[in-house]
Order: sequence, then C-alpha cells, then structure tokens
Amino acid sequence: VQLQASGGGLVQAGGSLRLSCAASGRTFSSYVMGWFRQAPGKEREFVAAISWNGARTHSSDSAKGRFTISRDNAKNTVYLQMNSLKPEDTAIYYCAVFLGGSYYSPGGYDYWGQGTQVTVSS
Repeated sequence: VQLQASGGGLVQAGGSLRLSCAASGRTFSSYVMGWFRQAPGKEREFVAAISWNGARTHSSDSAKGRFTISRDNAKNTVYLQMNSLKPEDTAIYYCAVFLGGSYYSPGGYDYWGQGTQVTVSS
C-alpha cells in the first residue's frame, strides 16, 4: 500500500482545511486508517482513526468536536476535515494503515504517507 497525503496549507486561526489521503492497492477498503501529526521537536501524536467501513471512529481529545475523519472506499481515500483550527494544530499530518495494537500509538501503524504540512497562524 502506498499513501499520498494532500490538502495542507497555511490558514488563519479559526479556519478550516480538509486533508486527503489517497491509497493505492485493491485492499484499501479492508484497512483501518489513521491520521497522526508531528510538530517540530515533538513526538508523533494520534489524531483520529476510522474503521474499514467508516462505521466507527476514534479521535484524540484535541480533535474531538473540531476534526472529522471519514473515508470513501470507492475512491480509496480517507479524509480529515479540520475546523476551528488553532495555532497549536500546526504540524505535519500523516496518514497510515493500522496493523494492530493500540489505535493511539504510531507503533500500531505502517505504510506511512509522506505527510502534508498544516500551518495555522494566529
């Protein structure tokens, strides 16, 4: 599986962005997918995850109420809609395939995409 994240950019605080993660491979629809982010000098942290059919999602406390993860298996794409953005959301955002263990740990994921930069100005 190869993942390509896109949709990042520079936005003012309070603004919105929608990130996309396009996957290659015919088995995309069977995977649990996740979004993580990593700010300079910080560890990679969990943002959200979604089950193979989109019926279940998990979000970090910082994402709840502001970010929504979704997927379109027909397009082999997972999305992260980010609203009410804050300067502390500034980071590189990565998508990845969940292989096992904890949804909240990057160790449970593989096939990381290259990431997309999100910068929120105050």
